[in-house]
Amino acid sequence: MNLPDTYIQGLVDGLAHSHLSFALYRLPWTDECRFVLQASGEVERPENIESLNGKKGFVMAPFRQSGEHPLVLVRPEVTACGWDEIGKALSLPECTDAIRAHRYMQRRPLPGLPEETGKRKYAEAFERFITPLREKRFQKLVLSRADTQAVSDGFSPLDAFVRACNSYPRMMIYLCHTPVSGTWMGSTPEILLSGYGSEWHTVALAGTMPMKEEVMPTEWDSKNREEQGCVADYIRRIVGRFGDGMTEQGPYTARAGQLVHLKTDFSFLLKDTGGLGNLLQELHPTPAVCGLPKEEAFRFIQDNEGYDRSYYSGFIGWLDPEGHTDLYVNLRCMEIGSGRATLYAGGGILPRSEVGPEWEETGEKMKTMRRIIQNS
Repeated sequence: MNLPDTYIQGLVDGLAHSHLSFALYRLPWTDECRFVLQASGEVERPENIESLNGKKGFVMAPFRQSGEHPLVLVRPEVTACGWDEIGKALSLPECTDAIRAHRYMQRRPLPGLPEETGKRKYAEAFERFITPLREKRFQKLVLSRADTQAVSDGFSPLDAFVRACNSYPRMMIYLCHTPVSGTWMGSTPEILLSGYGSEWHTVALAGTMPMKEEVMPTEWDSKNREEQGCVADYIRRIVGRFGDGMTEQGPYTARAGQLVHLKTDFSFLLKDTGGLGNLLQELHPTPAVCGLPKEEAFRFIQDNEGYDRSYYSGFIGWLDPEGHTDLYVNLRCMEIGSGRATLYAGGGILPRSEVGPEWEETGEKMKTMRRIIQNS
């Protein structure tokens, strides 16, 4: 994918710290990006995930919904596909007038921690997580962390988006900004829910190993297989409640950037697309980002992880009950602030887990966005 001309780049970068709401995204194995702009009014904040029933637009959902991090829906007042259409859409009077009317705002500052402090806090959180796992109170817990680093004064969100598209063809790449959520960008390999009409698809994605140069490792240890099996069992139960004719493919090794994961695909028939919000409420958060038992793990993470995940490990993407829906878990992501970007990553913790390898795994996952920042 080529970077568009400076006119489009300037407008999109400007939108990324304006009072307007927009999303730019590219689906895996495609070349064209899609643009969604809400040119008027405040971004919609549905009361809960079930309130997405019958809604259409670009969704950004947090890990845990709160007043500070609400569920947001960008209404598709302007849509376009490909740079030519996007350039024409941004040149329309309703767009140019709206952009002029919404003066650019300063991006919010993001706090940062020295690496050693971050590593110490992670180790302390790991001890809080591993104890109840070894006491068999949980089958699995997911421990995540954030790391904030400087970005250059001339950092271009659109340039970073295009670099991510070219670097990670297997992933869904997005850039989304609203005055409520801030500016986020990610490169995620995990489908939460996609489909059209009666044919729908979701995945169980868990277990992580680094690539060995350009060779995909395929031998998985029992820890990774157990972790993936927990996620697959949960997805299987939920899909069985909402859909018919379920088929599975996997688990198999799937590449995501310089990492590989164990993946199982689930295809099923869904008769009532008007109830997508109900299905999403059951799928989110999946055990891949939370743990099992789900509700207990969700509460435990809030009380013991030591920070607010914000929109990391929530879900993002296009929702359309009468058309095609493409929603992804918000992984390998970052929030872009004033002179800084905060990167997020996590990993599944089981009773046999050790703190060193888990810390290294989150570092490998953060490299997905770190490489983009360093090259921009």
